[in-house]
Amino acid sequence: MARRPRPDGTRSGAGHLIDLARETIPPVHRAGLPFVAAPAAVALLGRRHRWIARPAALTAGACAAFFRHPTRVPPTTTGAVVAPADGTIALVDEAVPPPEAGLGDAVRPRVSTFLSIFDVHVQRVPITGSVIAVTHTPGQFVSADLAEASSVNERTTMTLRCPVGTAGTGEPSTHDVAVVQIAGLIARRIVCEPAVGDEVSVGDTYGLIRFGSRVDVYLPVGTVPQVRVGQRAVGAETLFATLG
Repeated sequence: MARRPRPDGTRSGAGHLIDLARETIPPVHRAGLPFVAAPAAVALLGRRHRWIARPAALTAGACAAFFRHPTRVPPTTTGAVVAPADGTIALVDEAVPPPEAGLGDAVRPRVSTFLSIFDVHVQRVPITGSVIAVTHTPGQFVSADLAEASSVNERTTMTLRCPVGTAGTGEPSTHDVAVVQIAGLIARRIVCEPAVGDEVSVGDTYGLIRFGSRVDVYLPVGTVPQVRVGQRAVGAETLFATLG
């Protein structure tokens, strides 16, 4: 018989330990399941041979860590733009967005997050809005920490139209924000799940870069970024800017 929850909603014994494990050990993103399952199966089938089982088990564990998908809680501030990924802030500058973003040729504030192989590699929606463009652009695979990676590397660009604040008429005003997944030196696969017309919410998981490497956010003209180069970013939680 399963133990009933305590009056405060918690469970005791084995049930409590299971809850703690679920909170501590993040699940694996579904895109990473094949990378975990294959070496795990090899480890199981070859369990009588340590020289097979041990490397296979280590590979499965490494892939599970790479594709981990922890729970995150985004801020509730209206107009909040959050980090789309875990990593280190590599650039806070102004640049012309990629042409496929449809944001024109004027420079905009840009915040770039570099992901090492030890960072969580799922990407999060930076701000609530409607998807108005999703474009994949083939390219090179230079190191993602170089500034030129934004323009020459393979990338997927998603543009969001975000209702934030009010115009002079009292009607909601809108801002366009672009988020660009950029492949890196060893990355060869970008996953971006939303399609044009989808409504997405800040902090939602929307894709990942398989074994790679950098995510750029292009903010509306005049926005003041609230992060600095070298700062550690936590996807869906670190505040990049607030639009009004």
